[in-house]
Amino acid sequence: MILRSLTWKLTIAFLGVGLIGALVVALLARQSARNEFDRFISERDQTALITAVTNYYVSHASWDGLESEINQAPDLAFYRRSATLFDRDGKVVLANGPYLPGVTVDQAILDATQPLTVANQTVGYIAFGIIQGVQPPAFSPEMLTKTGPSPGQLAFDQRITWAITISAIFATSVALLVGTFLARRLTRSLRELTVATQAMAAGHLEQQVAVRSNDEIGDLARSFNHMSADLSKATHLRKQMTADLAHDLRTPLSILRGYAEGLRDGVLQPSEMIYTVIFDEVTHLQRLVDDLRILSLADAGELSLNRRLVDPAALMERTVLGAFVQAERQQLELKLETEEGLPSVAVDTDRMAQVLNNLVNNALRHTKAGSISLIAKRQAQQVQLIIRDTGSGIAAADVPHIFARFYRGDSSRQREDQASTGLGLAIVKAIVEAHDGQIEVESTVGEGTSFSISLPIA
Repeated sequence: MILRSLTWKLTIAFLGVGLIGALVVALLARQSARNEFDRFISERDQTALITAVTNYYVSHASWDGLESEINQAPDLAFYRRSATLFDRDGKVVLANGPYLPGVTVDQAILDATQPLTVANQTVGYIAFGIIQGVQPPAFSPEMLTKTGPSPGQLAFDQRITWAITISAIFATSVALLVGTFLARRLTRSLRELTVATQAMAAGHLEQQVAVRSNDEIGDLARSFNHMSADLSKATHLRKQMTADLAHDLRTPLSILRGYAEGLRDGVLQPSEMIYTVIFDEVTHLQRLVDDLRILSLADAGELSLNRRLVDPAALMERTVLGAFVQAERQQLELKLETEEGLPSVAVDTDRMAQVLNNLVNNALRHTKAGSISLIAKRQAQQVQLIIRDTGSGIAAADVPHIFARFYRGDSSRQREDQASTGLGLAIVKAIVEAHDGQIEVESTVGEGTSFSISLPIA
């Protein structure tokens, strides 16, 4: 109903604009045509009257009897109502307005009229309407001869009015058709958006609409498509996360239940090994809960950070010391490369240590031989912390998803990550972004992986 109302509103708006435009054009065209026609008729009639009176003078060598002869010619009698004729001495022959027959006027009045010549001799003067530049003598309204439009002018005016009326009706019909077409065309995308929005409200999130233009409606359609895709993706991730979380909880809980039932039924006897397994599974559950809590705080923007200025080189040295023993045990070379004079960064040292330790532990887990390098350097207005290994690498198809929650990549890496909650890299990214930083990854299968953290200089 709303869309239909909008369509009709646009149609009426287009129709109104069309009607107003047609009316203005019609009035201007009618007035212009009337003025031009009147001017043409006036010039034609004046020429006809001048020719008639000049021919009369040529035939009679005098103006005597002119008025009666002209009055016998209907057209000339009509046209001469606006004319005043003087003889060569300024005596009024044909009267119009304030000038009475037989009256002699001043030369100033004759100078403002059109001379009539025969054989290069001025035989009289003629003026039409009020003589320009001359103040006429006083006169009474009765002295004026009433004039009006000629029959030809009336007929022309009627034809113009009829043509304009037909044109206005035609223009109105065209405006209605075009207005309806344009209104439906303009609201087409809005109708599609309305249908798609209603479908999303009903739970069908995978809705896309066609982008038909590059204007504001096109931008709205593109934004809707992005929103729909993001919502669909978020819903998919939520479902996947729920399934993965259930899977991660099921395994340790099944182990704990098995041992608990065995101990309860006397099938198993308490032993240090059983207690160790139970402790490890509880620790895994505790770690999973802690990781989920960190992510929930990060999602809500409530992850507390106790920032202070820290030397980036000191952060990397601390990480190397923590990983040194495990690297020695795996016979891996642990390298530290830091630029001198690095500017400080404002970070929560415990949170950033959690990030670096997670990345180094991943590198240790997936590197069977070679080295692990920790690099700190300046890049423009940022400090880069790089963890690079020569391990198994990450498949290209997995790289875009490694920061997703519960994502463990290919099967070989999954086997190596049995103790992982699948939330480590998601937490790494959340903590880095909470520090207004960025994290990127580059990896080649069989050659190794490089994680690069960019932090703003304090």
